[in-house]
Amino acid sequence: MTRSTRATGRRSAPRANRSRQPAQRAYRTRSISKAIGLTLVSALIPGLGFVLGGRKKLGAFVMTLYFGLLLIAAFIGLTQRDSVVALAVDPSRLLLTTGAVLLIGVLWICVVVSSHKLLRPISLTQVGRFTGSAFVGLLCFGIAVPTTFAAQTVMAQRDLVGGVFKSEKDSKSATRPNVDKKDPWAKTPRLNLVLLGADDGVGREGTRTDTVIVASIDTRTGDTALISLSRNWMRMPFPEDSPLHDKFPNGFYDPNGPAEQPEYYLDAMYDNIPKLYPGILGPSDNEGADALKVSAGAALGLDIDYYMQVNLKGFEQIIDALGGITVNINYQVPIGGDYGSGPGTNGHKKPSGYLQPGPDQKLNGRDALWFARGRYGLSDPSRQERQRCTIHALVNSANPAALVTSYQQIAAAGKQLLRTDIPQEVLPAFIELGLKVKNASVANVDLNKSKNFPSGQRPNYEAMRELVKTAIAPKSKPVASTPSSKPSTSPTKKPTKKPSSTTSKPPAGQPQNLNDACAYDPNQSGN
Repeated sequence: MTRSTRATGRRSAPRANRSRQPAQRAYRTRSISKAIGLTLVSALIPGLGFVLGGRKKLGAFVMTLYFGLLLIAAFIGLTQRDSVVALAVDPSRLLLTTGAVLLIGVLWICVVVSSHKLLRPISLTQVGRFTGSAFVGLLCFGIAVPTTFAAQTVMAQRDLVGGVFKSEKDSKSATRPNVDKKDPWAKTPRLNLVLLGADDGVGREGTRTDTVIVASIDTRTGDTALISLSRNWMRMPFPEDSPLHDKFPNGFYDPNGPAEQPEYYLDAMYDNIPKLYPGILGPSDNEGADALKVSAGAALGLDIDYYMQVNLKGFEQIIDALGGITVNINYQVPIGGDYGSGPGTNGHKKPSGYLQPGPDQKLNGRDALWFARGRYGLSDPSRQERQRCTIHALVNSANPAALVTSYQQIAAAGKQLLRTDIPQEVLPAFIELGLKVKNASVANVDLNKSKNFPSGQRPNYEAMRELVKTAIAPKSKPVASTPSSKPSTSPTKKPTKKPSSTTSKPPAGQPQNLNDACAYDPNQSGN
């Protein structure tokens, strides 16, 4: 090759490069302030910065991917609700979702940094370089914070689901029903849950369930009836086909003992039956809860499907995580206090204070706990009513804003709060049913103490079963205490201040809407 030929070859390449330089300089001659503005726009619309910086094909690809993901997310959110719910309660899918969220955040940051490098001027002063770098750093921080928060929230949900709800193969229950996982309520017109408030505080031996409430839910409408059982009932029955019926044919009671037997109260069953007859119902992760399910169902004439056990300390934490609850207080409610007699006592002492009466009282976790459990100087039925009102207020307090902003705290409290035999496999159906309950009627079933259980020693369970059967039977036409047949479009956020004259006192055995039962009525005394 001649010298002239080599020289010609060396000169030909620069001509090609120089032909593209004017176009690239056009993108790089803008000011730093304009480059920062375009970087901000490119952060809001990933890929746009590549287009403006001359990398049109790459920019088009990133923008197409970005808008495609947005459209897919909108489509799934609007039309595939069941799939979203299933994802929210599947630990393996939640782990993949966490990885996807973090990957998207990292890629987003990479796009922002790369876009700024293309958009910034070729010649930069030290001030300009620092300003651009600082702004990009803030943008990346603004992306990293919500991405990390989202990933932590998803992991909190996974931890909650995995910690509280076990799969059927990883858990044991002697009383849990077998249902079709795809449609659990197909053959279940009413779902019956027993809610247990476990009081295992300092000074108590074992666990006593001072709160026992049965929630009977219409799986079609979400309408719910709450039925409270008194903690000092004795002779709690068992179904004839239960092994416990052979041990206690006349109910949970010692026929050779005295008339009043605290160790045979309803609230002592959880701890004492497993001690007396371990494994009598079969393999179980919670023998006390299984015994209570069987007995509460026999007392009320219901088949109890699942239990939900609430630890009172966790209850306090979850109320605080939600920002408190709003209730009407109709009479002074004691904070603390002990009669000094019966099981679990720490000796006689007076309450340290009182929650004062008033409408729409905002309570924190500690005060909400005492509103639900305070009983010094008050009757058990009044405490049961306050417990139902607390549940009602808790449901109404679970608004989207509180759930989004405090979900990690709620999930952490929920893990300490709950114990249940509800399996992971039916959680999507439970969430759907829970959404119905929030917008449906929640009522109290009055068991009419004056007629049906004048004392805890000999409750009239047969009469109670008749009342419950009447209360939850499908209604052919609306009655005074039921809501309008036209469904409501929004849930009630607060209990009413005054009870309705037509619904505040329904006939015994008829359900009473909790908006009326929990209304402000200063004429009540709590006795």
